[in-house]
Amino acid sequence: MRAIHHTDRTVLNHPAHAVWNALVDELNGRTTWWHPHNTHRPGSTGPQQTGGTTTTTVHPAGVGKPGPKLRFTSTTTQVVPDAELTQSHTGHFQGTTTYRLTPQDNGARTLLTITFATDPHGLAKFFHKLTNLTTKHTTATQHALSNLRRHLDNQK
Repeated sequence: MRAIHHTDRTVLNHPAHAVWNALVDELNGRTTWWHPHNTHRPGSTGPQQTGGTTTTTVHPAGVGKPGPKLRFTSTTTQVVPDAELTQSHTGHFQGTTTYRLTPQDNGARTLLTITFATDPHGLAKFFHKLTNLTTKHTTATQHALSNLRRHLDNQK
């Protein structure tokens, strides 16, 4: 089992294709609902395609604030549009993240499940020894999901 392994879930009042588009936009750096904790920069092939990459910078103190930053590059290993995206990571975090979208209520709503299974390396490993990165990651992810909900609601 990975040192950091947890699953976050939320039900969004939007169809899977809207949630998928918002996720892909975020991983391509076109939106910022994962702020203030993470920023994303796509590689030459976007993360919505198998083999595509995203470099994520984790800003523990928040974007634009002083302090260390943790980076990892994710390569997409599985894509099912509007349903699932799995990425493997290298860098400060090595492991996988899976985003799974499950339609609810005849497609009117979507259960978004994010599973993060990784081992911290380098500076992240040092931080993990000092603090519970699983709890910090869950808190940041819940904040991002709240931002995602607002982002989607503003698109209506």
